Amino acid sequence: QVQLVESGGGLVQAGGSLRLSCVASGSFFSIYAMGWYRQAPGKQRELVAAISRGSSTVYADSVKGRFTISRDNAKKTVYLQMNSLKPEDTGVYDCNAGSGDGSYVFTSRGQGTQVTVSS
Repeated sequence: QVQLVESGGGLVQAGGSLRLSCVASGSFFSIYAMGWYRQAPGKQRELVAAISRGSSTVYADSVKGRFTISRDNAKKTVYLQMNSLKPEDTGVYDCNAGSGDGSYVFTSRGQGTQVTVSS
């Protein structure tokens, strides 16, 4: 499994921006699909954005046009740029890594970082 450490969460006003980062351990970061999930209070955990090892991306409908996922394989880091934040974006965001087979089946998960958007 891959060890993942997130950073960049915090408190921001509605309309503001945050950038989350996730640094991975190990030597094969470039082959993993990566994804960001969030757990909002009282809601089911959901996939927010994912990026393949070829840098194709997918987004939840609720964040399309506002969030951007990207990766820097040299730094073993995946980012989530979050713009035009809304109170409903509040939650714990965690970084996930795939198994290395190219699929979006995630097998490793970070501890999460709190994002709070005030109205």
